[in-house]
Amino acid sequence: MDDARGRPLMRAAAAGALALGLALASASAHAAGAEGATAWWLWPLGLFVTCFLIGIVAVPAGIGGGTLFVPIVGSFFPFHLDFVRGVGLLVALASALAAGPSLLRSGLGSLRLTLPLALLASMSSIAGAMLGLALPADVIQVLLGGLVLGIVALMIASPQAQQPLAARADPLACALGLHGVFVDGASGQAVRWQVHRTCAGMLSFTLIGVMAGMFGIGAGWANVPVLTLLMGAPVKLAAGTSSVVLSLVDSSAAWVYLHKGAVLPTIAVPSVAGMMLGARIGVRLLDRLDGAMIRQLVIGVLLFAGVRALLKGLHLWT
Repeated sequence: MDDARGRPLMRAAAAGALALGLALASASAHAAGAEGATAWWLWPLGLFVTCFLIGIVAVPAGIGGGTLFVPIVGSFFPFHLDFVRGVGLLVALASALAAGPSLLRSGLGSLRLTLPLALLASMSSIAGAMLGLALPADVIQVLLGGLVLGIVALMIASPQAQQPLAARADPLACALGLHGVFVDGASGQAVRWQVHRTCAGMLSFTLIGVMAGMFGIGAGWANVPVLTLLMGAPVKLAAGTSSVVLSLVDSSAAWVYLHKGAVLPTIAVPSVAGMMLGARIGVRLLDRLDGAMIRQLVIGVLLFAGVRALLKGLHLWT
């Protein structure tokens, strides 16, 4: 009963907290415009608060911090999109690294499932990062807005499987040992899992890596649907494994942006610090909160950010 009564309050608190972060970012923009150089400190402060709130919701949603960071910061902060994408990869990487050890210890992240998928995605993310830096910023902004809106449509259309979908593992999954058991903290039950359609999953992760490097948004938004709907993994295991995969994929693409000078410490430091603190709270929420609540919040924020990014790239909302 207490949990049932507390969920609406937690939902309202989460929505209010994220709205507060966006409001602070908007206020920072107005203050900076009004006061000029004297208000420079508002940008790092706005980044820190916004990334802290993003980190809280990103881990339970299994989408990675970069998926929210790039469209939000790219649309509401006055930074060139190349710098935002470079830091977006570091933000997603920070969120994943902060959450990864706890997820592996709890069994919600599988190292056996991570390694073959992350290997392919890491290599392709390097090519994606190089392609993204070669294209004009306006083109990337429009493509990013379309991609984010596509992510929203995918999240709305995709069912949330709470139990394993794979009735029997395929030969490749058996050879790689892609199976195991984890304890669901919400129900206290041990859940056995296995995967199928492993070859199709590996090809999908190769494509995901290209998009992750190109747009700087990590890959959690696609990792979870592929792991659940295509490969038949339980949704909580998919969300946890997605964060571990991100720690490998984003580190590969981030080196390209670092080498090209597309990472500014003024943007990166407060963003990464806020994301890592928020992700630690998000790890605890992953095992306790109803995923539908976080899912609804993320869909709403991504829908708004995607429309904003698309219109900004088309110069219809500057």
